[in-house]
Amino acid sequence: MSELSLRNPSIPVTDPEAGLRITEIFYSLQGEALTSGLPTVFVRLTGCPLRCVYCDTEYAFTGGERLSLDAIIETIKSYPCKRICVTGGEPLAQPNTIELMKRLLSDNYEISLETAGALTVANVPVAVSKVMDLKTPSSGEVDRNLWTNLDYLTPHDQIKLVIMNRSDYEWAKLKLKEYNLDKRVDTVWFSPMFDVPDKADQISANTSPDVPLLARELAEWILEDALPVRFQLQLHKIIWADAKGK
Repeated sequence: MSELSLRNPSIPVTDPEAGLRITEIFYSLQGEALTSGLPTVFVRLTGCPLRCVYCDTEYAFTGGERLSLDAIIETIKSYPCKRICVTGGEPLAQPNTIELMKRLLSDNYEISLETAGALTVANVPVAVSKVMDLKTPSSGEVDRNLWTNLDYLTPHDQIKLVIMNRSDYEWAKLKLKEYNLDKRVDTVWFSPMFDVPDKADQISANTSPDVPLLARELAEWILEDALPVRFQLQLHKIIWADAKGK
């Protein structure tokens, strides 16, 4: 997930009428997917039933503060932006997330939902752009993919696959064809697992020192196979490395 935190310290972080458990709400630049680079308000919910080996937001697994929906919306409205990213953890692990998104839509917010694809998206409002993962074998959670979720995707939704090695790429290529993923949504993202290298021997002589070798390899594989997917790097990790909350 994706962001430089610019929190507003004047907004309270607790509310007696608890509606959702929130890790953080902040204003930043979106680091991935179709709105990459655009100012966005991030609502990061607490809790996730998955434990992907590459997770970069483990701090959102537990803790957080319970906030009423009114308090969450008040915080969101304090920022000069009508673009919202609901993320986690896994936002759909908390049922009230659906109600929050409905209320934000009624206030004319543009919403994207980052979800791991293991919980049903059937009740997510159609107007929300779902950015749904399909977990590759190396993630450690490939068996958690809820394939019936594909039936609820629309063209303005997005599918993301994080690639850790050539085996993941070959698996992703098979699923792309088996499920006609590029026909279900307008954008299928292939993203390399992104750990900014800190040792010279991790860096190819022909690759920027801020981009892992896997990124170049993945780009070349996509070109060789002429896949109908979009290559993606996480903008926030290029800019801010891998600091917590970025």
